[in-house]
Amino acid sequence: MTKLSEKDIETRLLQFPEWDYYDDAIHAEFEFENFKDCFSAMSRIAFECEALNHHPDWSNTYNILTVSLSTHDAQGVTEKDFKLAAAIEAIVEPEDEE
Repeated sequence: MTKLSEKDIETRLLQFPEWDYYDDAIHAEFEFENFKDCFSAMSRIAFECEALNHHPDWSNTYNILTVSLSTHDAQGVTEKDFKLAAAIEAIVEPEDEE
């Protein structure tokens, strides 16, 4: 995978308003109703990560999920990170609307 330019990343982030770019990664934080809902989303995201063979740096504290995506082999953000971000968004968006 080829590392994207900062301009390409900023342009692609227009489709991901919850995400920010800094420290050679894209980052987002999601708040859920409770720990169970957060952990459930993380479990669903884990299946997507395995399918894409791409794994986030992430953490959760009670109902908050913090995600950072970068492609370590490319030392920055690649198309792979945006594919995973889209999959994550598809999982967490219904949770945000409840």
